[in-house]
Amino acid sequence: MAVERRRSRSPSSRDTTNDRHQRNESRSHTSDSTPTQSKRVPVSIEELLKKKQDQNSTAKPTFMTKEQRAQLALERRQKEVEDIRKRQDEEQRQRQQFHAKAEEEVHRADDRYRSSRDDRHHRKRHRRYRSRSRSRSRSPEPQQDLDNLNDKEKQAIRDRYFGNDQRKRKVRKMNERKFVFDWDAGEDTSNDFNPLYANKHSAQMFGRGHIAGIDTKDQKKRQSEFYEKLLKERRTDEERERALELANMVREKEAKTTWDDRHWTDKALKEMSERDWRIFKEDYNIATKGGSIPHPLRAWKESSLPKRILEVIDKVGYKEPSPIQRQCIPIGLENRDIIGIAETGSGKTASFIIPMLNYITKLPVLNEENAMDGPYALVIAPTRELAQQIEQEATKFAIPMGYKCVSIVGGHDITEQAFNMRNGAEIVIATPGRLVDCLEKRILVLNQCAYVVMDEADRMIDMGFEEAVNAILDALPVSNVKPDDMSTEKAADTTLAMQYRQTTMFSATMPTAVERLAKKYLRNPAVVTIGNAGQAAVTVEQRVEMIDDDGRKRNRLMEILNSKRYEPPIIIFVNQKRGVDMLAKSLNKLGFQAVTLHGGKSQEQREAALDKLKSGNAEILVATDVAGRGIDVKNVSLVVNYDMAKNIEDYTHRIGRTGRAGQSGVAITFLSNNDTDVMYDLKQMLIKSPVSRVPNELARHEAAQTKPGAIKNIKRADDEF
Repeated sequence: MAVERRRSRSPSSRDTTNDRHQRNESRSHTSDSTPTQSKRVPVSIEELLKKKQDQNSTAKPTFMTKEQRAQLALERRQKEVEDIRKRQDEEQRQRQQFHAKAEEEVHRADDRYRSSRDDRHHRKRHRRYRSRSRSRSRSPEPQQDLDNLNDKEKQAIRDRYFGNDQRKRKVRKMNERKFVFDWDAGEDTSNDFNPLYANKHSAQMFGRGHIAGIDTKDQKKRQSEFYEKLLKERRTDEERERALELANMVREKEAKTTWDDRHWTDKALKEMSERDWRIFKEDYNIATKGGSIPHPLRAWKESSLPKRILEVIDKVGYKEPSPIQRQCIPIGLENRDIIGIAETGSGKTASFIIPMLNYITKLPVLNEENAMDGPYALVIAPTRELAQQIEQEATKFAIPMGYKCVSIVGGHDITEQAFNMRNGAEIVIATPGRLVDCLEKRILVLNQCAYVVMDEADRMIDMGFEEAVNAILDALPVSNVKPDDMSTEKAADTTLAMQYRQTTMFSATMPTAVERLAKKYLRNPAVVTIGNAGQAAVTVEQRVEMIDDDGRKRNRLMEILNSKRYEPPIIIFVNQKRGVDMLAKSLNKLGFQAVTLHGGKSQEQREAALDKLKSGNAEILVATDVAGRGIDVKNVSLVVNYDMAKNIEDYTHRIGRTGRAGQSGVAITFLSNNDTDVMYDLKQMLIKSPVSRVPNELARHEAAQTKPGAIKNIKRADDEF
């Protein structure tokens, strides 16, 4: 109870006691100091009440409004900001002192280093360094750049580098080998508070976007507007001349860099660029290799041929050169060896006849003295028919120019051929066997032969004429053989250049034996390929029908011939001579006019059969592979492979009798299970042809899935391994 009384004692009672003590002390002090003073008057009741009210007001808690609390918090925040700024200023001052001290040490080290140098060099280096130091002192400090940023960015940088906000990442273990890291979103340091980095520039694609999204036309337009404005603003003559000069310079630069979008057919020969020539070759499917290949021929009038030859070309009726002629004729005019690979019916004969005639025009005229030394040019062909066909084409050009062309082929009396050579001839066309006989019997010599052409070289090798061809080429004079290194040739001396022998080889395919022959006798040849080597012409539609029975095969042939869908002439190929005669006999009984051609016939019979077919007196030619190469019969609409060829090369030449000279044709092949060796190659050829399709029977056949011999080679390799 006593404790409660003491606690319940009011502050007024305590204050009254204190006042009483103070009055006693003051009274005693007054009595000691001024004993003469009178007694003090006690405090009035009003004063005591007022004093009591003041004390009660201070003892009670005060309540502030929301505005007062916000004001108080703002004052505290300002005080904190001032403290932070003072701390930053102190850090900046310490940093500057550190940089100044480090720079002073660098100065002293540099001074010690320069003191060992020459005094003049020392002063020069010192001045350069002082200039850099002044520029460095004038440049703003890194911290000053930070001051330009806002407080939020500075706080983020400080937290990032001073580690004020160090938060640990949580690692949650999923299994023994894999961990999943749970990152706090606040730990991402890629957020940029600076708008210079926060608003990154993105690529702006506008205009036509020729180069890196830049509209060059818009740039040229603005540039022209700028120079026009510049010309208008210039007042003096000198300023106008200078502005006009700048505008002309820009126009000249644009003229040099402007892309000419015209096609090569709309350009003159002098305007052709390398890009135009490349497009030209692509248009005609011309491919060349060998280095320093001249540009192809666009038209006869743009060639460098003599006027006499151009007149003969126009008289013969050659309006436009074929692809092989466009490229081979310019190369032949440069006295360079050529390997021409082109599909059958592409005009190879004229591609070597025309350069040959140009070559002969620069040689001495044949007379009684030099006629006995042999011809100037020699053409070797594998078959009699091809040789006679080349003779016919060559005669069209040679006779108007006053040259003589003679053919030497088997099947004719050799005495008659010797009689034709009695007065000499500029051009000789021969088959390898008969030509070797003439050379051995001294009926013909090749002492001045300087131009050699091997047509259908792959066929000659297949027919076993490789040894005969080597004997003929070895009989040529060696005095005019080109050196292996053509750099020794003097280009300015045309007489010397014309003495070199020119060798040209044409073929539809390029087997290994032909490559070996070319490597031995040709010097630095230019290789010209038209289309794909060994492929049939795209103008030939190839159809394959699976027929095993001979009776069904004959009936199917009758259906095709009786359909009247194909106009004569028609060529039918059979593998055996006896089969040719039997099929032709059956066709004649059924009312068809058929003739035959194979190796068992005499030369007169073979020539008569071709003449009937070409003149229209016969509708159908039944032949073996003898007629598969070099036979040029106009407008053959259909080729029928009654028996499939033994290899894909012979098949290619067979179907090449149609679709010649840009015309379309159809080739129908009867295929049986006995032709498994050629099924794979035939399937690949049909796949590559844009106008043909592979029948389902051939596509699914087991022999058409892999190349013959591939499985055997794999098994042999496995056994050896």
